[in-house]
Amino acid sequence: MLQALLLILCFGQAVTPPEVRSHVTIFDTKTGKQKVVATLEGRYEAPNWSPDGRWLILNHGGSLYRLAAQGGKPERIDTGRVERINNDHGISPDGKELVISAGQMFVLPFAGGTPRQVTSLTPSYFHGWSPDGRRLAYCAKRGDNFDLYDIAVEGGEERRLTTHAGYDDGPDYTPDGKWIWFNSDRAGTWDLWRIPAEGAGVNDGRAERMTKDEREDWFPHPSPDGRKIVFLSFLPGTKGHPANQTVQLKMLETERPGPAVVLAEFFGGQGTINVNSWARDSRRFAFVRYELR
Repeated sequence: MLQALLLILCFGQAVTPPEVRSHVTIFDTKTGKQKVVATLEGRYEAPNWSPDGRWLILNHGGSLYRLAAQGGKPERIDTGRVERINNDHGISPDGKELVISAGQMFVLPFAGGTPRQVTSLTPSYFHGWSPDGRRLAYCAKRGDNFDLYDIAVEGGEERRLTTHAGYDDGPDYTPDGKWIWFNSDRAGTWDLWRIPAEGAGVNDGRAERMTKDEREDWFPHPSPDGRKIVFLSFLPGTKGHPANQTVQLKMLETERPGPAVVLAEFFGGQGTINVNSWARDSRRFAFVRYELR
């Protein structure tokens, strides 16, 4: 959500973050193998995999890009007047539209074009598109706290889904539309939780904690068949979801209760897998690992 490439003031001087190289990677959960499909100069973030399997959508430098799933050169997507797009973006279930976050949330055609503003309050950070295509789930700061909200794709009044004083982020729908998974520090550390898609209820009484370990867990993404949850895990004590960290990708199998399995450990963090990146086959997903240069 927060951009990792902000300038940092140090002793009165502006210090720029280190330059990185992005390795856009496909992970096969059946074989455990990784395949780098593109190595790109600069920080490309948060791939979405199009429903037809042809494209990965990433952001870079405040703009949105289309990359062929087998690799190649990224193509910039026309987003009209909307700039400073962050890594909270997604694709509609039918593959016809994109949603982007740039303070507000906007929807535009998949091929690019004039964005239509959806939210009226800022900040609003998209994370999940309901399987029926009708609603968008997002993290938003209203007052002094970040909670989960949803809103009709056409816009209108937003609906608050959580009310706990903790920090809630990263909501994503299960494919049956019944649940929203998210991450929260409401129990003292960052863990994965879930709530019914219509909301957590009075005093968040319907919220269920799904992970509980020493690591800091972020951005849960259900697979299209609903059998797997892939998520990003930071070292214990990590504040937020910073860039340039040693991180793990982990996976829960929803039909086999038990601890999460570590799929890979690498240099990544912010931008690696902020939004859902599963292929329709529920076997593969995309992520980005980084290299300092």
